[in-house]
Amino acid sequence: MLDWSEAGHGDPMFDLATLTLGHEDRLADVLAGYGPAADLAAVRAWWSLRSLLNVRWLAGHGFDPFAPGCEVDVLKACM
Repeated sequence: MLDWSEAGHGDPMFDLATLTLGHEDRLADVLAGYGPAADLAAVRAWWSLRSLLNVRWLAGHGFDPFAPGCEVDVLKACM
């Protein structure tokens, strides 16, 4: 998977978390495909951080992150 607009050095688990956020049913397949270096705990931590940052952005821009199906629901589903 290539995404040159945000290319940079970082934790590959962040990329896996971005790919699977809101699609936990596909996480096992993604981790299996990534191999033994996959770290489920790191992916879950990135899910939480990404969701919390999105909650802050939404609230700061006049959106309701608590609206049904919005970011808080995604965060709760990942817990």
